[in-house]
Order: sequence, then C-alpha cells, then structure tokens
Amino acid sequence: MTVWEKDVSPGEKKWVEIPVPGGEVLRGMCLRGASSGPRLVVTAGVHGCEYVGVEALRRLIKELEPGEMKGSVFLLPLANPQGFYAGAKQVVPEDKVNLNRAFPGSPQGSAAFRLAWALEQTLYPGADFLADLHSGDCNESLQPLVFFPREGEKEVCRAARQAAQVLNVPYRVASTAKNGLYSWAVQQKIPALLIERGCQGLWSEEEVKACQEDVLGLLCHLGICSGPVPAPLQREITKAWYVEGEEEGFWYPQVQAGDMVKKGQLLGVVENLEGSVICRVQAESDGVVLYHTTALGVGKNEPLIAYGTWDEKQTQ
Repeated sequence: MTVWEKDVSPGEKKWVEIPVPGGEVLRGMCLRGASSGPRLVVTAGVHGCEYVGVEALRRLIKELEPGEMKGSVFLLPLANPQGFYAGAKQVVPEDKVNLNRAFPGSPQGSAAFRLAWALEQTLYPGADFLADLHSGDCNESLQPLVFFPREGEKEVCRAARQAAQVLNVPYRVASTAKNGLYSWAVQQKIPALLIERGCQGLWSEEEVKACQEDVLGLLCHLGICSGPVPAPLQREITKAWYVEGEEEGFWYPQVQAGDMVKKGQLLGVVENLEGSVICRVQAESDGVVLYHTTALGVGKNEPLIAYGTWDEKQTQ
C-alpha cells in the first residue's frame, strides 16, 4: 500500500494531504480501485502558468469513479500551488527556483527543494507509472508533444516509450533529462512521461479535453480502466537541438512551433539594443520546430528555440 492509499478504502475516492517541510500541505485525489492492479500518479502545475493539465485533472477528479478500476490513481492538480496562485512564470515564488530543476530535493533546502523532497517521498514509493502534465508557459509557443526517457534502465525506458505511443500528440521526443519530477522518477526506476499541451499561459476547452483523453488513454494502456487503447500516428524525434541565448538581447523568431524546417534555414535572430544582430540561429538539420520563446527580451542562457529530426522507421 502506498502513502497516498493508506487511508483510502477499495472503491473509494478521497482527498489526501502531502506534508511539505516548512510549507503548506499539497492536496491530491486518490482513487482506489475495487481490486488490485497498477498504480498511476499524474501531476500538473509544476509551473504556475501552465494551465491545461491543471484544469484537466480538476475535471477528471470530478468525473472518474474508482468502482470499476483495477489498481489506484493519484491525481495532483497543483504541484506548485504558490506559483499557480501568484501567476509565477516557471518558479516557486519563495525562492525563485524552477521546481523542475530541484530534483532530487532536500528537506533542509529552499522552498523548491523542500517541495521536490515532499513529492519524491510521497508519490514515488509504490508508483508503477508517473505522468507529469505541462504546457508552454506565458512566454512559450509549442507543438503538442510527449517527452519519454532515454537515460535510465532499459526496461523502464521501454515501458515509458510504449505508453507515450498511446497519447494523441504528433511527436514523441527522446529525452536525456534527469533532474525533473518525471525524469528523476525514471532514475528511481519508475516509468514516467512529461506531456506538453497548450502554450503562452492560455488554455482552451479543446486542449483540456485532449489532455483528459491522454490520461484516460494511459489508464486503459496500464489496465487500470477497461476500454480501447489509442494508437495515434506519431513521429519519434530521435535528435533535438535546444538553443539558448548567448547574451541578452531582443529575440525575433522567423518560424512558428510546428513548422517544418530545412538544414541551414534561419530560425531566428537576437539583436542588441542598437539593432545589430548578435546571434543567428540556423537549423543544423531538416526537422520540425518543437517550441520557441515568444518573449521579445531574452537573457543569457535562456531558451530561444528547440527543434528536432526524426527517423521514418520510428513513425507509428
């Protein structure tokens, strides 16, 4: 039995509190199936202005019933409630640290690291799968996609990749990240995914419903719920380029998220205050634009654009 199941009876759904050292408790919903089976954790709200997943989980909490489930589901709509209510871009307001860069956490660290520690201690033990829901923040435009791990035990990565293939997004991206909520879970031998849908700090009914369908697809794929398992057409991004600013300046993208690009194509430029071009971003390969910042002002080492290429053999 997991920490989040211990006070929940079979066939019951119940709000569960997660204590955070030196902070306010987090609240999530546990739906414990009538019979035993896999355990799925779904989180959202790691970044305060990424709304699609937050709203999708709130609705699923109301709509899902555990009576016919096999196993358990834990839904955490707000992993960073302070950031959500303050409208804080990417960080925990108290310490200005990106929660998705705070894993592994520490009970003695600053706010983001204490929050990460609480999530690790509560959500990871006993979880058979974890999905973390994200969107493009208020300064990001992106193409719906799913990140799956490439750094981890072979069977863990394989299970995550198989699950990624049931999501209704056009691209799945192999990732080498290790220090986020989902990627650190992979290092703890838990198959996990990061799903991106929606952007620019906005949300729509269509995006929320699509996100709900993603979660329902995972439930069926894992065998927690009965129903058809989706098999959408996807391309697997086998190599991606993540371009950061070399120095602060004014960013002018020349492409949009989802655009197909050719090797050598100009993707954007950074200019200084006087109007001189200080950075030109050109595609190193044919591929697709995954996301880019929409901010006019960018700082040194801040993300500008990401694009990737695929192998047609990996198309599903």
